[in-house]
Amino acid sequence: MKFSYQNIHTLFRINRLIVISVVIMAFASSGVSTWMTYRIHRDALQNAFAIDASGAVLPLSWEAQSANREIEALAHLEQFHRLFYGIDAATFEQHLERALWWADTSVNELYKQKKSEGLYNRLLQYSLVQKVVSIESRLEPGDNRIPFTSRLVFDLRRGEVTDTYELITTGVLIPVERQFPRNPHGLLITEFFEKSLKKLSNEP
Repeated sequence: MKFSYQNIHTLFRINRLIVISVVIMAFASSGVSTWMTYRIHRDALQNAFAIDASGAVLPLSWEAQSANREIEALAHLEQFHRLFYGIDAATFEQHLERALWWADTSVNELYKQKKSEGLYNRLLQYSLVQKVVSIESRLEPGDNRIPFTSRLVFDLRRGEVTDTYELITTGVLIPVERQFPRNPHGLLITEFFEKSLKKLSNEP
């Protein structure tokens, strides 16, 4: 019996050592997992997105994000205006669909108004081409809202006749979640308004 008791005591000791080892390994594994999670989170915070000269979205270090926010906002406005106002009979539907992802209901309401006025029907009927010549935008950066004013110059071609117009638009940019490829800049145009439209002289 004494030999049996010694065996049981030995088994208990071995079992306790195994349990202690498993607990230590679990704590070590948990610690390593926590450290890896923190490292991944830290690396993610050190990266953001920006755009190159052609408007493509590229990874960017977090320190440079604020410096490039203005560039990205300007690119967002330029591409939106080119999509919304640079239209012809062959591509205007695709352009407008893309543009509506970059703005809120204020642009959607403007689109519905233009459609009800027959603008797009005239575009198809008379084969009009509206080509954007230049876009200049001025920003007033804030924390989460970026008011802007854009000056758009475009040509309206009717066969061999070309008229040039200047359009001033205003609105506010707000940050939203990026959606590739629908809204790669993570910005949304709100409170959009066509402030003025005038015909420019075509004389040199």
